[in-house]
Amino acid sequence: MSDDFFTLHRGSRPLLVSVPHCGTAIPADQRARYTERALQVEDTDWHLDRLYDFVRELGASLIVPRHSRYLIDLNRPPENAPMYPGVNNTELCPTRHFTGDPIYREGAAPDEAEIARRVERYWRPYHAALAGELQRLRDAHGHAVLFDAHSIKSELPWLFEGQLPALNLGTAAGASCAPSLREALAAVLAGQERFSHVVDGRFKGGHITRFYGRPGAGVHAVQLEMCWRCYMDESPPWAWNEALAGGVRPLLQQLVQRMLAWRPDER
Repeated sequence: MSDDFFTLHRGSRPLLVSVPHCGTAIPADQRARYTERALQVEDTDWHLDRLYDFVRELGASLIVPRHSRYLIDLNRPPENAPMYPGVNNTELCPTRHFTGDPIYREGAAPDEAEIARRVERYWRPYHAALAGELQRLRDAHGHAVLFDAHSIKSELPWLFEGQLPALNLGTAAGASCAPSLREALAAVLAGQERFSHVVDGRFKGGHITRFYGRPGAGVHAVQLEMCWRCYMDESPPWAWNEALAGGVRPLLQQLVQRMLAWRPDER
């Protein structure tokens, strides 16, 4: 399935992989608002559709947006409540880079009417497709797992102190999935020594994980925030690094296969 805003590959097994921040497009009628730097969309979750392309062969569904998070952040609630109160956050329609510098030219940031237009035009279609696919999978299999995949630069002082662990698994502090799924995925991470990791640390899961993760209703959601250093270059032009990607992909495959094998009655 494909439209102007996203592509959706429908799989045959009870897993949907979402990569909401890997889009790079900014519509032509909006580009004049942005600084030249912002048009390079540096805070993209670069190459994740490529890194996770193996999930289709395993039978999972995959949804990939076309547009940049600088247009609208698909992992924020439509009412624009902050994800992590008390610390620096970016908004539903971000106005700052992850460095804290402005994205828009002076006086060109979107007003409430423009933000509402973007919600209706870009945010709602993605979430309608995401919700519809989860419903289809749950109806077919009795449950569905949503894996929300993200990536980020290892060090961003405006957002967090120091260097992030390589792999940051988030389950909204255990609220977005069954305990047995959280434990199973944590065990996969703990079973290797190459990549540092944490469970429900700085990144516990954004809106998608928190909103759709309803274990009692048969939908179990987890987020993985992965540092760029695992698979790509962390400086412009943010290039794919095949040697690095080849090192982390087997671990990602283990995580995905564990999600596919997991069942809600697992203890």
